[in-house]
Amino acid sequence: MSGAMPKWLAPAVASLRAARATDHMPHALMIHDTVGGGGDWLAEWVASLALCVSPANAPCGKCVGCTRVAANQHPDLVRVHPIEESKQLRIEQVRELAQELSLTSHQGGYKVGILSPADSMNRFAANALLKTLEEPPARTLLILVATQPSRLPATILSRCQKLKVRAPTREESLEWLQETRGAGDWAGVLDVIGDAPFIAADADPKAIPALGSETRRALEEIEAGDADPVATAERWHRSETALRLKCFENWLTDRIRQQFGATSSGEIRPSVPLPRGLSIMNIRSLFELAEGVRDLRSSLDVPLNRSLALELLFRRLAGRRQASRG
Repeated sequence: MSGAMPKWLAPAVASLRAARATDHMPHALMIHDTVGGGGDWLAEWVASLALCVSPANAPCGKCVGCTRVAANQHPDLVRVHPIEESKQLRIEQVRELAQELSLTSHQGGYKVGILSPADSMNRFAANALLKTLEEPPARTLLILVATQPSRLPATILSRCQKLKVRAPTREESLEWLQETRGAGDWAGVLDVIGDAPFIAADADPKAIPALGSETRRALEEIEAGDADPVATAERWHRSETALRLKCFENWLTDRIRQQFGATSSGEIRPSVPLPRGLSIMNIRSLFELAEGVRDLRSSLDVPLNRSLALELLFRRLAGRRQASRG
């Protein structure tokens, strides 16, 4: 748990602190996070809250419980994350967690387990976790962090107290990044990766904005017919493909908002009525292209010809201009 407490997490922090003070901590907590919105930070904070040895002002940040949590050395805290290159939480990891939680606490208080991202559990891991949720050992706390909790079985969701974390505003993200990381072009970083401050905090505030500018310039040149889709696809394939695709998606979203005359907070979806004079074919092609970019982003860990997939997206982008002339 590093960095200052984000303002957008303050309501969740206040409610959990009140529950701890009145000894009403849940047995299982589901933190519904936005990507990069601080769900893992909050999970670590809750672990400190439960394991702090000064309940009156928990988490104090100074006691042996809090310092051990911060140093990743607390014997009563088990963190479960995907291991190696796996994208899933495995059944053996959940079984090891259940076994650890069944043991007596080293410090006579809580035993805490953090599963993140919990929505990456496969069916077998989820079934193994359900057994622990159905018959929880005394003084245990399971913290699940998920951006898509709907992917989890209803039997697990029904046994967790749900806490939805709202997404930060751009202003809140920038303020937290400047306080945590210092001065930098954080607005440029967020323009590339989206409003995900906890992901931005690990980024280079010089390199990422430069990559974003280069990427947007390439997209404008392709759309205008001034760049070679094949060469651009090969370059993207060889360097920072995931970040470039995220920037591509954000660029398309901005184009869609411009077409609708919407603000950054306006909701944009295909079913929204079109403004007078706006071509349905034009806006539909933007939505379809954005969907293609999202599909490619989600399949980057799958064996495929990424260079060809990128080239096809670029040709569709260039084709929009040709279609508008026809």
